Parts: sequence; structure tokens; C-alpha cells
Amino acid sequence: MSHSEVKIEVDQLKGALIISISGEIKGLSGREFHNAIFQEIQGQEVPIVLDLKGLTYINSTGLRSILLVAKRQQDIKSKFAVCSLSKPMREIFEITCFDRIMSVLHSRSEAIEAVT
Repeated sequence: MSHSEVKIEVDQLKGALIISISGEIKGLSGREFHNAIFQEIQGQEVPIVLDLKGLTYINSTGLRSILLVAKRQQDIKSKFAVCSLSKPMREIFEITCFDRIMSVLHSRSEAIEAVT
């Protein structure tokens, strides 16, 4: 998915689905982000890594979508991790306590290792 505000790239590595997100998730792109993410993971029962290296802004809709992906992975008993957060994004994950309810790792390689 490519939108003027958010870009999503999907790859597979070591049996895990790697979803790289960059840009800003705000306004209508929050709903588009949610729909795109769930379209990518539909029918997949593999570990998922969200690489947020290029993410510069996220609204509550985007945060909710990430939380729903984590819950879905927990429900199907499959691993999930978020990685490569910038300092501002890491602060948001700490303030919202997302870092306590999902694995938040420094690098993509650490995240892949953690879920596979």
C-alpha cells in the first residue's frame, strides 16, 4: 500500500511476515492503514514483525490497529514483535504501555530472532 501519508511494504523472512511501515498515520490514512494491515495478515498464521523504522507519526487509530494485530497474534498463538522505533515513537509506546503488552525490540534482526 502506498498513500501520500503512509507506506507499507511486506516481506517474508525466516518464516515470519515482515511489515515495514513508514510515513505518517493520521486522518484517513489511519483507517487505510488498518484495512491494509489486516488484508496482509488475513489467513496468515505466521509470526509477524512490524518494522516501524520509517514511521514519523501515529494517531490513535494506528495504535489501535497495532494493538489489534498483537491481540490477533495472541489469539492464534503466534508471535508478534515491533521494532526499530524512533525515539518519539518509542516514547509513545512507553506512554501507552504498549511496550509492556508486546515485544518492542531495537532492530529488525532482533525482532526476527525473537519471533522465529
